[in-house]
Amino acid sequence: MKQFNVAPKITMLDVCDEFIHEYNINENDLVFTIEATWSAYFQNVSAGTVIFIEKYGQGEPTDQMIEAIYHDITNSYNRVIAIGGGTVLDCAKLFALKQTSPVTDLFDKKIPAVKDKTLLLVPTTCGTGSEMTNISILEFKERHTKFGLADDALYADEAVLVPELLNKLPFGVFAASSIDALVHSVESYLSPKATPISKMFSVQAMTLILSGYKQIAAKGKGVLKELLPNFCLASTMAGIAFGNAGCAAVHAMSYPLGAQFHIPHGESNYAMFTGVFQKYMEICPDGAIKALNEMMAEILGCDAVNVYDELEDLLNTAILQKKSLHEYGMTEPMIEKFTDSVIANQQRLLSNNYVFLDREALIDIYTKLF
Repeated sequence: MKQFNVAPKITMLDVCDEFIHEYNINENDLVFTIEATWSAYFQNVSAGTVIFIEKYGQGEPTDQMIEAIYHDITNSYNRVIAIGGGTVLDCAKLFALKQTSPVTDLFDKKIPAVKDKTLLLVPTTCGTGSEMTNISILEFKERHTKFGLADDALYADEAVLVPELLNKLPFGVFAASSIDALVHSVESYLSPKATPISKMFSVQAMTLILSGYKQIAAKGKGVLKELLPNFCLASTMAGIAFGNAGCAAVHAMSYPLGAQFHIPHGESNYAMFTGVFQKYMEICPDGAIKALNEMMAEILGCDAVNVYDELEDLLNTAILQKKSLHEYGMTEPMIEKFTDSVIANQQRLLSNNYVFLDREALIDIYTKLF
């Protein structure tokens, strides 16, 4: 029996002032954000504790960041409010739990994930979909890879979408985050855990994203501001889809790459994306991937047989130039090292693969993308 679940309540607001009025941030709240967002929209708001995430590290969230934040929080709080991108949201989820530290024990499931605070998540990028999922992903420095903790205790009580908060999003951040959402939508569509309902969200998300990319290609980057509400919605829809059906080998194979070279998550996913899907096509071209390719081809206005070439051309021209793995600093000996890391640490994701990929297949994907 397949099930479908949307746990957080979803609220959509037009501007940030509505959020401030409706949710009354106060001294009993722990707020996670970045200083630029707080200064631009919340400078007249009083909160109990405000954590500016960039003071604890740059880039993707790490176990070391969580421990440092944990030791800096001295006030009690009843509600956790996260206003930011994936790093902000993934970190904040852990502080709605009864016990956050030691975070390694939490991710190793030596201590239970028990939620005892209200959690509000407000995304300011259009990619992670973290506001809709029960997953927090951290890089564990000593293990040289990323891990995801998936537990229903990590669901937000409410996800609040405020497109105005995306207005200052740099194009490079938009590019990487929206590609992440695209990968969420296509991986969840092919997952064996997908349902007709989750696929509906996958399809709508990829339609909004690819249609938006085509408009950017045709009209230039200046059109992005008017498209941001659609991209914000698409990210949340993709989050609903992969929150139910899961992501797979693209994410699994991108984790050691991103952790080793500190590449933005969406960019590391793009580095792996078409290589994984072309391997799927080699193994089973006539299953669900055939329908997926036909849908994407219709949106892109091309033949299904050329869909991945057309997609890369659109992304490379208008959104983000794809790099070979060696351009990030990857060396040939890392191909087997990364493969073994994926097999050892990412079975949660590999179980969602469209078809089974053995060690040889994973090595072949890395090698062709090298």
